Amino acid sequence: MKSMKTIFGVLAAASLLFSVNAFAQENGNRDENGNVVRGPYETNAFGDNWFVGGGIGLNSGFNTGNGSDIKWFTFPGLGLDIYGGKMLTPEYGLRLSYHGLTNQSTLKPFDIYKKVQHFVGLDVLFDLSTLIDGYVETRKWSWLAYPSAGLSLVDVPGDGAKANPGWALGAGLIAKKYAFLGNEKLDMIIEGRVLAVADKDGYNWNDSGAGFPAQISFPLSLTWGVAYKLGKQGFQRHSSVVPAIIPVPFTTEQYEDLSGKVAELEKENAELKDKIAALENEVAPLRQLVNGQTYLYDNGTFTAVDAAAGAPVTLYFDCGSATLSAREKAHFEYFTKNVVNENTKLSVNGYADKQTGSAKRNQQLSEQRVKTVVDLLKKAGAAEENIESAAHGATVQPFDSAAKNRVVTIEVK
Repeated sequence: MKSMKTIFGVLAAASLLFSVNAFAQENGNRDENGNVVRGPYETNAFGDNWFVGGGIGLNSGFNTGNGSDIKWFTFPGLGLDIYGGKMLTPEYGLRLSYHGLTNQSTLKPFDIYKKVQHFVGLDVLFDLSTLIDGYVETRKWSWLAYPSAGLSLVDVPGDGAKANPGWALGAGLIAKKYAFLGNEKLDMIIEGRVLAVADKDGYNWNDSGAGFPAQISFPLSLTWGVAYKLGKQGFQRHSSVVPAIIPVPFTTEQYEDLSGKVAELEKENAELKDKIAALENEVAPLRQLVNGQTYLYDNGTFTAVDAAAGAPVTLYFDCGSATLSAREKAHFEYFTKNVVNENTKLSVNGYADKQTGSAKRNQQLSEQRVKTVVDLLKKAGAAEENIESAAHGATVQPFDSAAKNRVVTIEVK
């Protein structure tokens, strides 16, 4: 029985080691009240969440005979696991497994012989970590338990006795480490298993020959191995529908407070309307040319800009803009209609005011303004080869105010 104590001791140590890791991981699946968020989950397609794997380790156990005829215990030997299966939900899965054992048994009182056991069965997997703590996609360790049922074949090589299949029942516990060696497809598996096996090995049939086993053996094993995941892995939770929020009726104090705020906002709105009307009157001169006169608005003051004959034509832009206003387009059209033709030689210079923007931005803005004017000149009939252009950014300030320096000048050469 010393071998059994050894295996159980190893299982207990492994349980303590891996439980620390399992409970130290983040949940990541809690609602605002701290409750575990569970399914429902999206459909798990047939090709999703499959796995194959295997492991090797040690086994031991003991056997009970018919009455006191035959009893023995086994020395530790090699254990082998091979399996494949599929997780049907985050909590449950199925696995078809083969379990092979070799060891030496002691037959009372002194005989020692080699024994080979084969077990093929179906395991129903229960993911305890998910059942207790919900599905966590980033989980690093997980515990699984399973019952199993299947057929066994117990053989004693060289004894000449016929080995016959018998039933077998069992249970096991799995500690699973996800993303083993950094590979998302690979899991490390440490598995402990106990079986109850009907030994129909040729020696152990009862006298009646009715086919009932004369003894039951209880193999114990502890194996280490890996599982490789096939197909798409993981489960997608359905998006939950946010419930409608039914408003609670206002109290009298709340209603009066809101009514007062509404009255204040209405008064403020009326004042803003008056201010807008006043500003509309102020900007009226900007909306048209009065006898060819151009007006500029700067710091609350409208200033008439002279456009004397022979002087450079000035086209003013709004702050940060490279697009001509309707007023300035009219000014430009008047100039091109009366002055510009395919033989006219023109010099176009663009500027930006230094009071706003960075040097880099002002340079870009003056270049864009020059391009706007040059494109319009070409549409008006000016030949491209007769147009000279330059953009000065804010390095040159031809006028004495910011509004006037947001300008492109056109000079007939």
